[in-house]
Amino acid sequence: MIVGIDLGTTHSLIGTFGEHGPTLFPNALGDLLTPSVVSVDADGHIIVGRAARDRMVSHPDASIATFKRFMGTPRETRLGKHVFRPEELSALILRSLVADAEAATGEKVTEAVISVPAYFSDAQRKATRAAGELAGLRIERLINEPTAAALAYGLQEKPDGARFLVFDLGGGTFDVSVLEMFDGVVEVHASAGDNFLGGEDFLDVMESAFLGDEKLATDTLSPQERGQLRRRLEQAKRELGAQGSAGIEWRIGERAVNWQIDEERFARLSDPLVQRMRAPLERAMRDARLQPAQLEEIVLVGGASRMPLVARMVSRMFGRLPLRHINPDQAIALGACIAAGLKSRDERLEEVILTDVCPYTLGTKVSRRDEQGREQTGFFSPVIHRNSTVPVSREETFQPFRDNQVKLTLEVYQGEHPMADRNIKLGELDIPLAPNRPAAQNSVNLRFTYDVNGVLQVEATLLATQERHELVLEQNPGLLSPAEIRSRLQALESIKIHPRDKHENIAMLARAERLYEEYIGARTQLQQWIAQFRTVLDTQDEQLIREHRRQLGQALDTLDAHA
Repeated sequence: MIVGIDLGTTHSLIGTFGEHGPTLFPNALGDLLTPSVVSVDADGHIIVGRAARDRMVSHPDASIATFKRFMGTPRETRLGKHVFRPEELSALILRSLVADAEAATGEKVTEAVISVPAYFSDAQRKATRAAGELAGLRIERLINEPTAAALAYGLQEKPDGARFLVFDLGGGTFDVSVLEMFDGVVEVHASAGDNFLGGEDFLDVMESAFLGDEKLATDTLSPQERGQLRRRLEQAKRELGAQGSAGIEWRIGERAVNWQIDEERFARLSDPLVQRMRAPLERAMRDARLQPAQLEEIVLVGGASRMPLVARMVSRMFGRLPLRHINPDQAIALGACIAAGLKSRDERLEEVILTDVCPYTLGTKVSRRDEQGREQTGFFSPVIHRNSTVPVSREETFQPFRDNQVKLTLEVYQGEHPMADRNIKLGELDIPLAPNRPAAQNSVNLRFTYDVNGVLQVEATLLATQERHELVLEQNPGLLSPAEIRSRLQALESIKIHPRDKHENIAMLARAERLYEEYIGARTQLQQWIAQFRTVLDTQDEQLIREHRRQLGQALDTLDAHA
């Protein structure tokens, strides 16, 4: 079975394209959204999802979230006795999602289409593929998140010439894409974004305001207290969108705190982040060579797009209200399911073809002569410009800087800065030249080919001899090599992961432990409930466990509502 996956910064979802169209699968707790959080318990077992999110409060040193932001880097995280890279943490989320899909359908999942931010770099896309491989999946395609959202909103069913702008603000990343439907082809005209802008940054703004108002320093809070604070601030942020004002009541040591904030102040504090969103919007429209009036629809997706200040900013920029009638948390996953249906050639989707764009400019490092004939080095010479429709192949001819050179070093870069070293270096290749020749007779034809999966092939042909060289890119800094992937796959196989059928019990205990951390006045009662539930779990009587779990859940609901 081929599935569609939204591997999100904050939450992840999985589904497939079936008889009734795109369908999302619930996890073991009955939720469609699985928090992208990983934790390790005292016995070294891996916990994923809601229980891990609750353990962010009670066991912050053994839990990790928002690791998607570090995909494509060598960053490592220690959880208990384990050390994980971002790819491995993502693989644990993917494994959990696949288990949910297999439990729902009874079929084996072997292939997947995974959504990624449109502005993900080559290294980040390769890391996402590595995560899929570590999870035992064959990744059939990576689809840009805004493209997936456009599919969910039915762009493929619109008449020719229909243009969408998709605004995707998730927990950790921001993307904007301009797409058009033409003759059965969903074509991306332009993409832009910011890989370090999302709902978490707006939460940071609220946290800074709280700490400033209460005259507290971050380092005065324990990891548990900071986890509690951010959870309460997240709840307040959601209340702001619904009610216009919100507050938190909290006790820090012997001090009781009652803090309030309204939508107007939150919008004022968040204005620098809002301004950061404007630049990618303007760039995408400029690259697509469109005016706002030429857009048929503007679509908001991503959980953070629920904030009223986001809808206001978009409405003011484009002079109309955006669409948001599909659950913002689910739109990308639904689109990924449709893309999975396209990949499996579902007959209901056979007329639709997807295209995407190269999110960054690709080129090489060159030297130039100034007006006085002096050598100026280190310039970036584009070969494939950003927002070129993929697959794309472009070629340019270069020549050595000096006569009688015996070697030409080709360096490949990705980015938008005019100086090569300010961009991201992808690799390099030494090309031997014919000796004792003028520079003009040692020209090299350079061809870049970039495909729908973000794979770049570089070919260099020495025109004098027609000798060809293919660039095998060095591993981007921080990426796993094939050998490392095999090694880490074996290591992951040996890690103990709680069985799926135990998730409800683990989540209930994690929730009770989190409430114990938060509510000092109820600790004695909570200890009794936790001890009693552990005793019931030891009986291994499923009927008794199920009934006691229901009763404990009701008691925790009451405590959470009135504490």
